[in-house]
Amino acid sequence: MKKTRKDVLKYLQSQIHVHGHIIGVAAGSGMTTKYSALAGADLIFGLSAGKFRQMGRSSHACYMCYSNSNDIVMDFAVRELLTVIKDKSIIFGYNATDPTKDAREFLKWVHDSGFDGVVNFPTVGVIDGQFREALEEEGISYMQEVEALRTAHEMGIFTVAFVFNEQQTEWMLDAGVDIICVHLGLTRGGVLGAKKTSSLEKSKILANKIYKICNERRPDVIRMVYGGPVKTPIDMQYLYDNTGCQGFIGGSSFERIPAERAIYNTTMAFKNSGTFNENNKYYRILSGKMKSYDYVEFVKEHVQNHYMEPIYLNELALAAHVSQSYLSSIFKKDTGVSFTNYLIQFRMGRACELLINQHITVKKVSELVGYTDYAQFCKTFKKQKNMSPGEYKKTCYNKGKNQIQNNNTRI
Repeated sequence: MKKTRKDVLKYLQSQIHVHGHIIGVAAGSGMTTKYSALAGADLIFGLSAGKFRQMGRSSHACYMCYSNSNDIVMDFAVRELLTVIKDKSIIFGYNATDPTKDAREFLKWVHDSGFDGVVNFPTVGVIDGQFREALEEEGISYMQEVEALRTAHEMGIFTVAFVFNEQQTEWMLDAGVDIICVHLGLTRGGVLGAKKTSSLEKSKILANKIYKICNERRPDVIRMVYGGPVKTPIDMQYLYDNTGCQGFIGGSSFERIPAERAIYNTTMAFKNSGTFNENNKYYRILSGKMKSYDYVEFVKEHVQNHYMEPIYLNELALAAHVSQSYLSSIFKKDTGVSFTNYLIQFRMGRACELLINQHITVKKVSELVGYTDYAQFCKTFKKQKNMSPGEYKKTCYNKGKNQIQNNNTRI
């Protein structure tokens, strides 16, 4: 059943209230749609990039003149996405610069076909340099995407905006969009992924600049991120901990990268039945076959699994059979922050989650996140969060109390 804009917003806000964030999956097939929805995805995005990924091509293929993006989405999404799920909203990736489509008429057709919302994709926001200048000289600009989403909003259609800077954020907020999603570029990782992307730290800085504008101008708008260096839940946790992000939209992270690994590893396992699995991470460490990004993921996973224990970079370097200076260098290059700062921010993120529980003392929280020195924990927390752990705990309590009162008032 087709949902109204208010229906979609009500559902998403309830999910944010319960889980703290929402998830959007850019699916290129009915298979991805079906199982991501079963796993709890809140939104499904029908993007032409998804179809190209299913064809074994890079997401950037959707920017080439191989076919009409809007026609591709309408074709595969109606047949494969809309037919496999009924209870989740499917968002249409609308190429607003398409000269063959009248925006209002096409958006009505999209909505009448069963899509609950639209997003500006493919977006000229990823294009820069001389090519971008040439496009704008011909009238092909980001402002067309702004006006398309403004039209959709006026028609009562749910809207998601990919933005790349503060100026675009202001335009999209004025257009009335429901979600501001910071587009961080093509997703890194896997065979077809981007080789050069912004670091997590730079992504954090950009997201905070954009979310600051959102909070000042329209605090009700939902804030999300897409792509770039975010390819694992660990990466996303870093942004949840250090920005006001309320959700993640991904395509390659849910579809391409897992499929590449699963198909390759399964085929290799059958091919080499009875032999040692050379794709095992620890085997690659021991044999010296790991690449730099493998080492970084190794460190991130170790932090996630052992943050409550003492962690030393020199010991991780010994385990990986590389020098401490090399491991430190590639980690900072990948994440944008030093290992020490990454570990501190990760621990403070977990501390904030624990401090919400009024039955756990601050001292106990410090122990649970790996601090044996209570005073050092309090000092570090205040430096990171601009308030003491006790003040943060009290703020969470008052916020929860006010939320309960507001809910009772509504009832």
